[in-house]
Amino acid sequence: MDLFLHFSLIPAVLLTGVLSFLQRRARRLIIDSRLPFLEGRFGIVVPLDSISSFSNRWSYGFAFGAVSTTVLLLFSENYVPFTVPPWAKAIVYLVGALEVGLVYFPFFACLSTPFRLAGSILGILYSLTWIIVTVWDAVTCPSGEIFGKYQKVISQWPRILSLIFLLGRFIYMLVKDARIRLQLEQEDSGELVEHHQALHVKRLLSRASEQSKPLSWFQRNVYEWDPFFKFPNRIIGTLIISLIGLYMMTLADYSLSDVVFDRLDNWKNTLKHVTTSCNQTEALGLMIPQLEEFIYVARKSWLATTVFASVNSVAYVFHIMVCYRKHMKRLWKGQKGFLPERFHKPRSAVSVASIARYSGWQIAFTLWGYLIVHFIHFLFALLFAYLLVLPIKHGNVLNMLSSLGIILLTIGLVTALIILQIVVVQVFFLQDKMSPTDKEKPLALNNRRAFHCFNYFFFFYNVVMGISICIVRLMFSIIAGTWLVSRIDRTIMQRGYEKMDAGYSTWIGMIFADHYHNNPVMVCFCQLLVSNTLERQSATTYLSFSNATSAAHANSRARRRWTLLYTLQKNPHLILFRKHHISSSPQPETVARAWVMASQAHSRNPSQALPEIIITPEENC
Repeated sequence: MDLFLHFSLIPAVLLTGVLSFLQRRARRLIIDSRLPFLEGRFGIVVPLDSISSFSNRWSYGFAFGAVSTTVLLLFSENYVPFTVPPWAKAIVYLVGALEVGLVYFPFFACLSTPFRLAGSILGILYSLTWIIVTVWDAVTCPSGEIFGKYQKVISQWPRILSLIFLLGRFIYMLVKDARIRLQLEQEDSGELVEHHQALHVKRLLSRASEQSKPLSWFQRNVYEWDPFFKFPNRIIGTLIISLIGLYMMTLADYSLSDVVFDRLDNWKNTLKHVTTSCNQTEALGLMIPQLEEFIYVARKSWLATTVFASVNSVAYVFHIMVCYRKHMKRLWKGQKGFLPERFHKPRSAVSVASIARYSGWQIAFTLWGYLIVHFIHFLFALLFAYLLVLPIKHGNVLNMLSSLGIILLTIGLVTALIILQIVVVQVFFLQDKMSPTDKEKPLALNNRRAFHCFNYFFFFYNVVMGISICIVRLMFSIIAGTWLVSRIDRTIMQRGYEKMDAGYSTWIGMIFADHYHNNPVMVCFCQLLVSNTLERQSATTYLSFSNATSAAHANSRARRRWTLLYTLQKNPHLILFRKHHISSSPQPETVARAWVMASQAHSRNPSQALPEIIITPEENC
């Protein structure tokens, strides 16, 4: 199969050349004057729009699914067909990644090409060839070293399913092109704004009562879907490859762990045979039962934690998608408070580069995160078994309970003393509430002399307590950091050191790039500009010089003024952001009028929060 992958470069290059020949360049180059018969052909073939495209999302996702097994092959050493020095491995992997990208390039190019007939025919031929070769390889050579007798069937069925879906998609494209040519179906309009983006803007302009709808139990407790939001192709492809990668990683983990524990059993049996044949190995003889027990507990713990780690990683993959939608909606509203302050204005080059890095890094973080989380779960399972399960099994319940009681009592006393300090301060050293409706006492000291004595005597105890709390803090940081290593949407670094987390920086750059390119309000505004420009260009010369121009201009000006009035009535806080108010300091009368209008709007619609009107003072020049 690897040999077929290398030889697939030839048809992949040919198919890409055909699609490039059909594609005309938008700009003329020097080669067009030297070779005029080309007529601008051999343009750039775009495999997929990873920024602003929302069409054929699942088709691109299954195209990524067809690539998934080969992408996972890049992680192994088997992909390199020859021996290279260690310093050159990075270059070899780069060449291998380019080869994989070129081999699977026709799948994406045939989906995205505007020449639907040629793309569908070439896609059918290419996908059908891959299906035949993959199925033939799985049937003729099904066994393998990791999964055993049916390794190819177990590992290749997601790929075969993705290829079959792509074949069906190309057939659908061919049928659709035939119907369009027979005028039985209209061709899709190539507008900037997508349907869900237009619906989102329409919802923003509607009344609050029309937006609120009762939520079902699933939406309230599990997941609230949004029909006015769609994930881009990049996110869908990352999701599918991550899930297939987790499936392959889980199977490989289970099979390899089974082999490792079998070898440990063989080594234990050999050691047991040596101890029985020799009379001077009493110490080893005492270790054999403990070793047998450890191997048994470790095998069961590893098997159980495999399930938990897999479920945890799958949940992380879907949770990252939820966080992506949540972060994008916050950015659309202009809310950046959930981000560190230094990430509020990322560099443009970093954001665009993050688009290219995100998918690959997210997949790698997910797979590595599964292994790390699995190991952490395994350690906790061993601790649970040796601290609770085995003492009960061996009849040492009293010793276990006494040890556990001492540990819990120590932790309880430390926690109680921490709480006691807070309670004493709350009761004796804070002044009374300023109002009966206040929830907390004010941050004002009472009984200062007694507080100074309290602070002095607890100083020495807090030094001792700080040592244990420091260790606990370090343990929690290690556990949380390793547990969330695959969560690229969260930083595992402390505040002020977020830039050291390259994964989180990539996430921030990616969501900002998507925000600037896919903001529904901005896209709808651009669509209106383009539509108005086309309407003006299509107007006849007679209409442009007719007497109705002045009247139309007056009506347009009046319409804009009424629209401005309506907008300011609904959003009074925007009054202070008008041009003549920004250039000079706003007058107090204007500020008061804006505040009164905002209060009236809030009284009419209490569900909306009262906007805060901030006056920025003039800076001294």
